[in-house]
Amino acid sequence: MATSEPQQFDPPIQTVDPRTGAPLAPATPAATIIVFRDCPSGGAPELLMVERSSQMVFAGGAVVFPGGRLDADDHLIASSLDHGLDPDDAAARIAAIRETVEETGLGIGFATAPQREALAEARAALHAGAVFSELCRDAGWTFDLSALTLFTRWRPPFNERRVFDTRFYLARCDAHDHIVEVDATENRHLFWATAADALAMADEGKVKLIFPTRRNMERLAQFGCHADAVAHAAQYPARMIMPFIEEHDGRPFLCIPEGMGYPVTREPMGSAMRG
Repeated sequence: MATSEPQQFDPPIQTVDPRTGAPLAPATPAATIIVFRDCPSGGAPELLMVERSSQMVFAGGAVVFPGGRLDADDHLIASSLDHGLDPDDAAARIAAIRETVEETGLGIGFATAPQREALAEARAALHAGAVFSELCRDAGWTFDLSALTLFTRWRPPFNERRVFDTRFYLARCDAHDHIVEVDATENRHLFWATAADALAMADEGKVKLIFPTRRNMERLAQFGCHADAVAHAAQYPARMIMPFIEEHDGRPFLCIPEGMGYPVTREPMGSAMRG
C-alpha cells in the first residue's frame, strides 16, 4: 500500500461551539473528493460536480462534490491498511473513494486503476447493497490514500436536523476508460466545470451552491491546476471550519474565520444557502 505523511487534525468530536460555548448537536462524519481534470492547454482545471435530487433532505437540488457519510466498513478497510494517517482521516478517504465510485462511476484513489467492466460491476453491486471491503477483496483492489490531499474540513455549529462533519480532499483525474455518469438515485445530473464557471452559473440562477460549496469554489478558482491546489493546501493546514453569524452594517452575515485560505469569508444571510 502507498503511504502518506501523518497530518494534524482538530479533535474528531466537538461538543461545544468554540465561539459561544453552546452545546452542539452530534455531527455525522462525512467525506468528499474535489476531482480535478487539468486542461492540457493550460486553461483552468475542471472539477467534477453532481447535482443532488431536489427530494434529498440535505442540500436538495444543490450542486456539490461527490461524497457522503462514513460507515463502519470504511473504518474496517482503513484499519487493515499501512497508511501512517490518523485513523479517522484514513476512513474518511476510503469513504470518499467509495462514494465517488457509487455516485459517478469514477475510480479515484486506487493503487492500480480498476478495469472499466470491473468498476461498473462493483458500482452496480454497491447500489444493490454490497459491502465495499468484500468487493475490493474479491477484485484484488488496493488503495493509494496519498492520491487524496486533505484540503479542508467543515462542521456547522448550528443545531439543525442534519449536521455533517465533512473532510474535503483534492484528487487528480488521470486518463481512464471509465464511464462517468450520474447514479440517478441521490443525484440527477453530473458535469465537469471550472470553479469560475460554476460560480457564474450560480450567479445566473442555473445551479444552486450551498454556503460551504460556494466558499470552496471561490478558493478553488484561484488555482491553475491540481498541483497549485495541493501547494496551497500545504500553506493552510486543514482546521475545522465552523461558520458563524455576525452583524455587519446592520445586517446579519454568515461568516467563516479569516486566515484559512478563503478569499471570501462572509455572505449576507438572505442569500446564503446553508443546505
